[in-house]
Order: sequence, then C-alpha cells, then structure tokens
Amino acid sequence: MNDGIRKYLFDIKESIESIENYLGEDRDFNNYMNNKMLRRAVEREFEIIGEAMNRIDKIDSAINITSKNQIISMRNRVIHGYDNIDDEIIWGTILRHLPILKKEINDLLII
Repeated sequence: MNDGIRKYLFDIKESIESIENYLGEDRDFNNYMNNKMLRRAVEREFEIIGEAMNRIDKIDSAINITSKNQIISMRNRVIHGYDNIDDEIIWGTILRHLPILKKEINDLLII
C-alpha cells in the first residue's frame, strides 16, 4: 500500500478515536447539543476524515471503503455549509456509520 494512503488512513483512525474520546462512554445527544465546543470539535474531526478520504480517493479510487462518497460529501457540507449543519445527521453518523468506518480503516491498516 502507498505510504501516502497509509498516512491518510492513520489520520482517519486518529480522528475516529478523537470523536470517541470527546463523547466518552455516555454518548448523550443532549450533552452533545448543549456543548458548542464539543460539537465544533466533532465537526473538525469529520472535516479531517473527509479530507483524508478525498485524498485517498484521488490516489487510488479502488480502495474499498463503504461510505467513501458520503464521507467526502459530509466534509464538504461541514466546511462550506457551516451555518446549516444538521446536528442530528452528525449524531446519526456517529452512531451508525462511524463504527463501520472504524472497522474498515483498521482492516486496511492491517494489510
């Protein structure tokens, strides 16, 4: 695997771990909504994940990550539509899609 791709995969892995650490074990939506700093930190990690995914895709579009296009689109919405971010979509992504992405990234880093 290309060293650049490995670096971007590692960046994604770190951002996922950061989101998990920010949220802690509770993962309470009300706490998330009431903490602007937490929301902004999570949004920034999604920006990093999306940008790294975009760079991976440009190097090798055959890398198999289930939600690659949706991740890149989310990054674009967070960056360019900062004033129109839907916190429920971010929260749903954390709960439903982040665990899948984490497994896929970990599997790719083992190769």
